[in-house]
Amino acid sequence: MKGYVPGYQPPDIASWIKLNTNENPYPPSPKVVEAILAELGPDGATLRTYPSASSQKLREAAGELYGFDPSRIIMANGSDEVLNNLIRACAGEGEEIGYVHPSYSYYATLAEIQGARVRTFGLTDDFRIKDFPERYEGKLFFLTTPNSPLGFAFPVAYIEELAQRCTGLLVVDEAYADFADCNALELVKNYENVVVTRTLSKSYALAGMRLGLAIARPEIVAALDKIRDHYNLDRLAQAACIAALKDQAYFADCCRRICETREWFTHELRGIGYDVIPSQGNFVFAAPPDRDGRRVYDGLYARKILVRLLSDPLLAHGLRISIGTRGEMERTLAAITEIG
Repeated sequence: MKGYVPGYQPPDIASWIKLNTNENPYPPSPKVVEAILAELGPDGATLRTYPSASSQKLREAAGELYGFDPSRIIMANGSDEVLNNLIRACAGEGEEIGYVHPSYSYYATLAEIQGARVRTFGLTDDFRIKDFPERYEGKLFFLTTPNSPLGFAFPVAYIEELAQRCTGLLVVDEAYADFADCNALELVKNYENVVVTRTLSKSYALAGMRLGLAIARPEIVAALDKIRDHYNLDRLAQAACIAALKDQAYFADCCRRICETREWFTHELRGIGYDVIPSQGNFVFAAPPDRDGRRVYDGLYARKILVRLLSDPLLAHGLRISIGTRGEMERTLAAITEIG
């Protein structure tokens, strides 16, 4: 099998404008750093003992924030871990999982590891799922919303309709929901087959800590608890998670700045002839007038600006560009304009 290929991480990262992996351009909350140092202690002695196996305090903090009982929440080593465990728990060898194409290509890798069959569905011109059956019989259907790499979000009413049409679980992958106008959390309360996954990598600027979670009915959480690594989150990650979730003022300001820069950058790109899909994430998918994504990618790379050129033929005409600071995006826009 072919493994998933993540975005390039240059060794001399400080010398690049790095807009290829949808990382947050701002540091995490100062309270996160304080919490990590406090957990570490003056001599690091806490690291000799195992962390909490249940991550119960994290579940309680997330439950308080999102309005769910902790029994409905499971913490994970990045949302990738919970996506993997959902397939392991629900789809046996030869059983089907589905997802939209294009979206997160890692679903296919996880399914192949498990030996599950994959069924993909395309998109219509108005960003709905093409030819989705009245009753989808697969064990899991993964719905990335906001969609990556395209950036649009599915309306909640449409997600609810899909939940009613899925026999198995509808997994709403909301990695970018904190930058969007709406989310599907209420559907977890109304539909037993809806699971929402979240990550702290993007909006909370904690990609380096590997923190994620899922919200689902207690029976699903209990099943996922059985198969996860029993010490899946280390001590420092657990301390960072609680501090990040509790500092909502810093979080909200960070998201606001990113969204404002996203709207400005979208407007400016359109002004020089680029086709930009309206985005609800911390990135945009943009195509130059000649629809030659490789040409612009190479020009930016030569100027030490990293964006994401995707190998899928459906996406080669454009680029996924993460939203950095206003200064980084101004420099990127100037470089794109110069490349022509």
